[in-house]
Amino acid sequence: MLLKVYPENPAPKHIRQIIQILDKGGVIIFPTDSVYAMGCSLYQHKSVDTIAKIKGVKKENNNFSIIINNLSMLSEYTRPFDNRIFRLIRKNLPGPFTFIFNANSKVPKLFQSKKKTIGIRMPNNPIVDAIIEELGHPLLTTSIHDDDDVVEYTTDPELIYERYKEKVDLVIDGGYGDNEASTVVDVTTGTTEILRQGKGILSE
Repeated sequence: MLLKVYPENPAPKHIRQIIQILDKGGVIIFPTDSVYAMGCSLYQHKSVDTIAKIKGVKKENNNFSIIINNLSMLSEYTRPFDNRIFRLIRKNLPGPFTFIFNANSKVPKLFQSKKKTIGIRMPNNPIVDAIIEELGHPLLTTSIHDDDDVVEYTTDPELIYERYKEKVDLVIDGGYGDNEASTVVDVTTGTTEILRQGKGILSE
């Protein structure tokens, strides 16, 4: 299903519809503040398997991230970090960044793997914000790459729907996406290392 949701003011009935799909273990594709992404409820283990299958990777090998919508969710999935890192996060989120943290003991159980680190996203996108607010916990997410060698990310939600309509339960049309992924920043050592420069300039 392709569902049009207006980012300026996501309709509560549309958000409830999306939550029903997620609560039943559905997989969705949704806009962020960078590229369109694929995701599911963090606590639906079978959905995580489905996403890994769609991407053709082993679940334990895929670089899944968690999308949160407030900083108080951070400590639920990460090991303690110092105030300098917290100030950095607060300055740059919400925004087009994926921060890599040391994962706490909760994360390996979620992924049934030996995951030591976890990517955290907090996009500046009202649709995603409303979904997590209603869901009450994070989304698990992974970006969707294009098959084209030149175009890395498809920006048109209708084209994304044509490609994935048989594989996912819902594609949210939140307008054209970006074709540049988030900037990935590793903070696991207490310092900042940019692993991938994408959309967004880190403010330190």
